Amino acid sequence: MKGMSNAQIKYVRRLANARFREKEKKFLVEGIRFVEEILGSDWPVEMLIYCKRSMQNPRAQNLLTTAAAGHVILMEVAEDVFTELADTTTPQGVIAVAPQRSYSLADLAEIRDPALLVVVDGVQDPGNLGAIVRSADAAAADGVILLKDTADIYNPKSLRATMGSVFHLPVIQGAAADEVISFLHHRGIKTVAGDPRAKKVLFEIDLKVSCALVVGSEAVGTRKALKENVDELVRIPMPGGAESLNVANSVSIMLYETLRQRGVR
Repeated sequence: MKGMSNAQIKYVRRLANARFREKEKKFLVEGIRFVEEILGSDWPVEMLIYCKRSMQNPRAQNLLTTAAAGHVILMEVAEDVFTELADTTTPQGVIAVAPQRSYSLADLAEIRDPALLVVVDGVQDPGNLGAIVRSADAAAADGVILLKDTADIYNPKSLRATMGSVFHLPVIQGAAADEVISFLHHRGIKTVAGDPRAKKVLFEIDLKVSCALVVGSEAVGTRKALKENVDELVRIPMPGGAESLNVANSVSIMLYETLRQRGVR
């Protein structure tokens, strides 16, 4: 247990920048509950940063004990320094530094049958992206594939919105659409894309087979080249006055219709 040097403080501060995160392949996990999630998973943690005030919370004290038992480096900083490092408005006094995991399509080669995947095309809002990953985890999906031009899952807002689900299933970043479609078709995984103008309704198609649910951004939807190569285009019926649904809500509906058809209780 020791204090941080100025160089270490500057390094951690720079991890708030997306380009630096990508270069270093590391990210920050902030808050007691979120740090509990990563320490309770099989995800490696390199460093735990805390301020003295946080140790008044028994849960924070337990985090230090757990981290020390896992040979995580513990670093204490002054409260004003911690405030500079924190991304939240009311910091809870604990931040973990962890390595990113670079998943690829090859990591999905041995998934179960019937498979359940989510493919995200161009969703830019980090909160929506995090919520999608959280819903995928809740539905026991086998993984989430983020196509190029989709938000960064390691963005602090994306991470917080996952509520720790990012540590429970593979999330592939920066995938090329044509490679993903080829991979899915080669493995016999049905591709189902949401489209408000589709003729078929979600509830009319067979989701009991292996499938990948494809969703696009709220602004432009799924890109044309992708929609032209999926197996099914479906819409969620909206008999009310709303013109559209939030993309994270749409994914949840599609996931849970899949579970309903598969008889999951």
